[in-house]
Amino acid sequence: MSTVEEEIDAQWARVFELGLRAFGGELEGPRSTATPQEAYVELMARCPVRDLGDGFFSLTSMADVQFINRHPDVLQGTKYLGSDRPAIPLGIDGAEHRKYRKLLDPVFSPTRIAPLADRVEKLAAELIETFVDRRRVDAYHEWCEPLPSSIFLSVMGLPQDQLADFIRFKDYVLSNEEGPHISPEELSARRHEGVAWLNNYFTAELDEREKRAPKDDMIGWLITTEVDGHRLDRDELLGILGLLMIAGLDTVAGSLACALSYLARHPQDRQRLVDDPSLWRSAVEELLRFESPVTEGSRKVMADLTLPSGMRIPAGSMVSVSWSAANLDPEVFPNPLEVDLERSPNPHIAFASGYHRCLGSHLARMELAVALEVWHRMIPNYRIADGVELFYSGNPRAPHHMELVWD
Repeated sequence: MSTVEEEIDAQWARVFELGLRAFGGELEGPRSTATPQEAYVELMARCPVRDLGDGFFSLTSMADVQFINRHPDVLQGTKYLGSDRPAIPLGIDGAEHRKYRKLLDPVFSPTRIAPLADRVEKLAAELIETFVDRRRVDAYHEWCEPLPSSIFLSVMGLPQDQLADFIRFKDYVLSNEEGPHISPEELSARRHEGVAWLNNYFTAELDEREKRAPKDDMIGWLITTEVDGHRLDRDELLGILGLLMIAGLDTVAGSLACALSYLARHPQDRQRLVDDPSLWRSAVEELLRFESPVTEGSRKVMADLTLPSGMRIPAGSMVSVSWSAANLDPEVFPNPLEVDLERSPNPHIAFASGYHRCLGSHLARMELAVALEVWHRMIPNYRIADGVELFYSGNPRAPHHMELVWD
């Protein structure tokens, strides 16, 4: 095993241990259900900062989470994701991080993303047409998971016949669905196989791109974008593409599944959206706040810090910052356990915050709003099939086995 592979394994081991300490025990049960929100609120009220031992801490209040996210002496806890190179810009900090955000933020701006909406609408409808007449669907595996991957291939200018491979190797890197059921050695082998496949695939694609004029797609934009005379080199492109592949596909899939699950269980809210599609944008924001499909992040504290709550965090500590809990903070959100489809303001941090707020948040928001509107136009009345018990994965949070039926 190479030094980088050993470092990747060590990173995942630290993140796994942090998550196990932060969300095992009393939270483990509620987190696997459709309704963990009350447990987060109770934990926040009782113990907003927890010393988990051995230099691990867990934060749940919005003030403490925001303080950590915005502090210059706090680093990202995850360096590698989807590549054997540092994930750009997620896995780097400081001046280098600011350089890449200056370069990449315009590529993912609302103006640049808006023209892609028609493509998302078309792909969402085409997938639904494959099962709508059946009146039953395994919603996660037949729509929520393949749709973001299909959108990714489309906006990147890659062939749709690669869809199955992208889903397979995305799952290999994250092992989100099967992780608890296989050995650490198998998890490690799968991660490295997934990373190798992604690197080889994108290397071959970039080799081909160098032989012709840039195309008008996301890879073409990344190849040609420039700030202060700097263009991305091959290693940088591979770091960015690996991150986009992993972070964009699994998080949007989880968000779609959480939204469908909630609306299947709350027909009055669903009917409001069917009757008034103009509510979808604000509804997506509220469902992201309430469901928080990306449940938490990890940070490394590089200096002794005192949180707004008064707790001291020593230098060298690893900290779990809980988006799920902070998005239910009653100090920020009136009646946080109620879903208000027109909540305003809605300063949730489902896409993280501070230096490492999600690069692709505008694309994700657009995908969710457009795709969910298409679903409810084509399948307005649906329910969870009788006898189905929803079980939610960890992070991203999603019901991976969700049979929906309609008349």
